Amino acid sequence: MNFKFWTGLIIGLGMGVVASAPHIRATKVDEENNKIVHSLPQIIEAVDLDQQFSFAGEVLPNNFDNIERLDREMLVNAYWQSSTLLNIKAANRFFPVIEKILAEQNVPDDFKYLAVAESNLRNVTSSAKAKGFWQFRKLAAKEFKLEVNDEVDERFHVEKATRAACKYLKQLHKRFGNWTNAAAAYNVGPTNFKRILKNQGQTSFYDLNLNPETSRYVFRLIAIKQIMSNPSHFGFYLDESKKYAPLDNYYEVVVDKSIPSWSQFAKEHGISYRILKVYNPWLRDTKLTVINNTYKVKIPRNS
Repeated sequence: MNFKFWTGLIIGLGMGVVASAPHIRATKVDEENNKIVHSLPQIIEAVDLDQQFSFAGEVLPNNFDNIERLDREMLVNAYWQSSTLLNIKAANRFFPVIEKILAEQNVPDDFKYLAVAESNLRNVTSSAKAKGFWQFRKLAAKEFKLEVNDEVDERFHVEKATRAACKYLKQLHKRFGNWTNAAAAYNVGPTNFKRILKNQGQTSFYDLNLNPETSRYVFRLIAIKQIMSNPSHFGFYLDESKKYAPLDNYYEVVVDKSIPSWSQFAKEHGISYRILKVYNPWLRDTKLTVINNTYKVKIPRNS
């Protein structure tokens, strides 16, 4: 047999994508029969931490504790290939929407990675009943003027929820003095964060001894930022055609009267009930009751 031994990242037959953990694997190939005979285990390497890191323009203090905490998050996310690859795909769809609103609201662009940390850019519901990309609980959502009821839940409306998150983050920034503290307070809650700062006599997140989740939170944001902004440096190779396309080819229908059946509404507009909900996940029921209000419903073109 004609065998060839070579070392490098392997693009799987028919896959077109390599999303292995960082770096190199060695493979023996039977060229005559066009198949892989043997592939050695991937080489697992440490992440390069010999550089300056920052979040929202604020530099990570360079001491052994911070570097080791960041190291953990870099390794967890770099080698959690399925989740990170899905996030890279979803970012192509949702980051342009989020980035535009962050810029309009004068919130640092790095906060788009907070949505990744909170929800993996999915309209999920937590065990604490927080919902949407930005994981608002019902009380907080209503405080920031998001409608939440059995028929409409604007925590699932990416544009409106992002604007609400911006307002909240700017409040936290004003209260706690910088964006790093704002991010930590977003996770643990402003009342708890203020109490912890006072009890420990500190002014910076990096100097606090916190619960495990919040202690890791900002480092996780930095790690997600590093990996998603430089995916090939971490072994993620993804052709543009494999990323999820933006849902930006639509028109809006103004709804100012009750809709007895969203299924019938969808049929009248030439789409399925499923696609209606994909474009408008904030519609939470099969119908809509309208009283002194209007809504804009997205309808995809050429569906």
